[in-house]
Amino acid sequence: MTALLSPAEISATADGLAEWQLPSGMIPWFPGGHADPWNHVEAAMALAVAGRVAEAERAYQWLVDVQHPDGAWHQYYVGDEVEQDKFDANVIAYIAAGVWHHWLVTGDRGFLETLWPVVERAIDWVFELQQPGGEILWARHGDGTPWSFALLTGSSSMFHSTRAALAIAREVGADRSDWRPRVERLGEAIRDRHDEAFAPKSRWAMDWYYPVLCGAITGDAAIERLSARRATFVMEGLGVRCVGDRPWVTTAETCECAMAYLAAGDRHAALELFSTTGALRTPEGRYWTGEVHPERVNFPGDEMSTYSAAAVILADDALAGTSAASELFVDHDLLPV
Repeated sequence: MTALLSPAEISATADGLAEWQLPSGMIPWFPGGHADPWNHVEAAMALAVAGRVAEAERAYQWLVDVQHPDGAWHQYYVGDEVEQDKFDANVIAYIAAGVWHHWLVTGDRGFLETLWPVVERAIDWVFELQQPGGEILWARHGDGTPWSFALLTGSSSMFHSTRAALAIAREVGADRSDWRPRVERLGEAIRDRHDEAFAPKSRWAMDWYYPVLCGAITGDAAIERLSARRATFVMEGLGVRCVGDRPWVTTAETCECAMAYLAAGDRHAALELFSTTGALRTPEGRYWTGEVHPERVNFPGDEMSTYSAAAVILADDALAGTSAASELFVDHDLLPV
């Protein structure tokens, strides 16, 4: 298999996402499993890239249907029930990235204007958790009590999502200039205060590459950051470890890291990483969540996941430049701030 997917391969993978989507529009991790709004949005973005616009819009409608009046969503849902009542700020913010992505793919102004109030409520909720130093607390408990710490990966993703929200506001003619200094402070916290502002999670690959993937760290600093811990997280020729001290690679982290390298300007490294995901593809076009080495045993168990398949489609699009949204995660000059 070549590094990039053929149209037939993309279609097969998107078919798998659509097959596992529930009648409500919710896209669980796998049949019978839970869904969280972040990975659900990622799957919706992948469906749109693959031309399944109706399925993608059903996914966004599910979010509209279950959003709390204050703008939040719970962390996990199973079917029609809430599984985990915690409110995760990063999960809630990601609706903005998804809606902006859908607008770029489809050019559907009616969709953008209809979803704008949903996005606005969500981002207002997220910024309520921002601290004076710029970082955003990870979550609230189900009773509304804030958690006591912020996470670098989550805040990095929120930096990208809140910039997408600013882009939507600009496009629909809404004045949310009050968000701009908050986004700027968030970026400064990620770049300049990461050692003090965030709970230590350096064992996890996402803390390594997410500040680059989401555009908080760019240019030479991005290359330096990726180079500094590549040996810890990249199993050469196999993919990216989820955590630095375990011998397993995961499809999603490998794809995200490939896009981070692409954002930093290293297309060769991005292609090299993305090519390893072919070993995790099934004949039907689904993707195993991860694999343990050297045994080459699937982990966890025999799990294939929608978010893994979605990450592949989005990374392929970023590398191939196929859709009008292909640069959303790799050209950070395209968003405000």
